[in-house]
This record gives sequence, structure tokens and C-alpha cells, in this order.
Amino acid sequence: MNMGLLRVVAGLVLVCCLVAPLLPLGLWSVARGWFFPQVLPATWTLEPWARAFAPRSEIPGALLTTTTVALASAGLALALGIPAGRALGLYKFRGKALVELALLAPVIVPGIAVGLGIHGVFLRLGLTNSMAGVILVHLVPTLPYVVFVMSGVFANYDAEAEAQARSLGARPMQVLWHVMLPAIAPGVMVAGLFAFLVSWSQYILTLTIGGGRVVTLPLLLYAQAGAGRNDQAGVLAMLSLAPGLVILALTARQLTGRGLALGGGAR
Repeated sequence: MNMGLLRVVAGLVLVCCLVAPLLPLGLWSVARGWFFPQVLPATWTLEPWARAFAPRSEIPGALLTTTTVALASAGLALALGIPAGRALGLYKFRGKALVELALLAPVIVPGIAVGLGIHGVFLRLGLTNSMAGVILVHLVPTLPYVVFVMSGVFANYDAEAEAQARSLGARPMQVLWHVMLPAIAPGVMVAGLFAFLVSWSQYILTLTIGGGRVVTLPLLLYAQAGAGRNDQAGVLAMLSLAPGLVILALTARQLTGRGLALGGGAR
């Protein structure tokens, strides 16, 4: 199979799997009175978007809250996940398999079970119904992604470069900033983007710990869809999907790039 045919097949798969399911959402966001069996909306309008960003709308505030929570959660996940990923990627130690299994547990266990279990702990700590609690609980799904991405990065990382820098008189902070971080930067970016995206789309954990007081886009989306407000649900869906599409483009480009940590060094 030649490269041209492969690109056509890949394009068709991309359209069928990614683009086609998004078309109804996009159409709902600019439609009025789109009912079965109409193939396309009878009336096109930007009124749903105007209502979404009207002064009394909840959407701008929810967009800001969602962004703040996702950025903070991704930042914390990176701060904790980079050292953990280095330990898992560079060293062999007893119980390593159990640590990896424990990191996978939040991904395997249903979110509602995780949320209810953590809710009792956060209730005693006074973290429920607060943005701080929501940010911390988002570490449950985001941290495993960061740790495993960084573990793969450090598995291909040449730690001898640090030893060489120290032998030339570099201090620990100089080794960190001028040797390690430039080498793992592509992996850090990928891990951070995935953590941001996972936090951005959280619904169950946000609702369980936030108690409905921390309002994010997924909460509004489920509420509007449940109420049959397809036009507003379409707007919220498009806003929710936008970061994912941007991150998909960025990570796809980054994952095909070359770096010291990801590509085994310059050749």
C-alpha cells in the first residue's frame, strides 16, 4: 500500500471517528428548531452563542473556573509526577510493580466509587464545596497520566549527562535547569497537556467534591443536555471540545518530534 493511499485511509478514519460525531454538536449550536427527520436545521442562528456569553450567563464564569482548575491540577500533577516518573523510569526497586498498579487503580476503579471514598476524607478536612478540594481531587485521574508519561521519558533519558555536568563544576540547580529540564521538556509538555485535558473534562469528581458550588463546563453541559436544551448543550460541547482539539494537534506534532529524552539524543 503506497503512502498516498495510506494518507487517504487515515483521513477517512479521522473524519469518521473524530469529525463526524462532532457535526451534530456544531449544528445544534447554530440551529433553531432542528427536529427529526430534518437532515439540516430549518433555521440558522447565532442566538445560542449570544445567550451563552450574555451578561447574566453562567458560561463565562464556568469557563474561567474550568480553566483555573485544570491549570492548577495540571501544575500540581507535574510537580508530583516528574520526580515520581524519574524514580520509576531510571531505577529498579522492590515493589515497583505494586507502585505502578497503585497508580493505575484510580483509572480502573469507577469514578463514582473514587469520588464517594474521597468525599468522606475531604469532608473531615473541610475541602468539600471548594475549588481547592476540586483541584486536589482532580489529581486522582491526572497524576497517573503524568507519572507514566514521565516514566517513559526517563526510561530513555541519559542520566550520565548530569554526572558529566557535575564533574565540570555545575551545581545541582544548574544541572536541573540546563541539563535535565531541556532534555525532558517535550515529555513535560505532553504530560502537562494530557493532565490539563483530563482535568478539564472531569464531571463526577467535580460534582461529588464541589457539591454543585464549583460550576464547571462539564456540569453545565450535563445540565443543559438533561433539560433538552440542545442549542445551549451544543455551545457548551463545542467550548468543551476546543482545548482537546488544540491539545491533540500539539501533542501529535510533539510526539513525532525528536528530543534528547524522547528520541535518545541527537544523531
